[in-house]
Amino acid sequence: MTREGALVVMVLVTFVILGLLAWAWIRRTRRDAGPFAPTGDLPGGADVLAVFDGLYVATTRHDLPLERIAAPGMAFRSRATITVADVGVALDLPGQDRIVIPRDRIVGVGQSTVAIDRVVEQDGLTRLEWRALTDQVVDTYLRPQDASARALADAISGILPTPSGADV
Repeated sequence: MTREGALVVMVLVTFVILGLLAWAWIRRTRRDAGPFAPTGDLPGGADVLAVFDGLYVATTRHDLPLERIAAPGMAFRSRATITVADVGVALDLPGQDRIVIPRDRIVGVGQSTVAIDRVVEQDGLTRLEWRALTDQVVDTYLRPQDASARALADAISGILPTPSGADV
């Protein structure tokens, strides 16, 4: 095979691979196109407990940190302001409607080291587990900038109801 022929084959293979990637992303965005996250403002009279500046890393299927959710406004990493209030957690992402996750939709909170496109130091991400409007449990990964991931996780866990039968 000539050099020109090999180049044509490599270019064709590249276009096929890029086409498959585009097709897969389009399918994923169609799958996640419906109403996914509650939007709006925190209820009037909500008591804001903490505000963190940081990064919104990704939202994935629960316990599948490599399976990105491509819901509108949540498909890509961006800067974020995370507001923890007594009624839930609000995420302000640039150019998007405010996402408000009510306290009763939060399943749990913890820390993580890896998400779809980010690997950080041990427990450097805050993992917020919550029920989307589709009733599937998802994990949202956040990286505070001026505070530790533990501080954000502690602020969120402070608004969660105490499990019944637990000592207070």
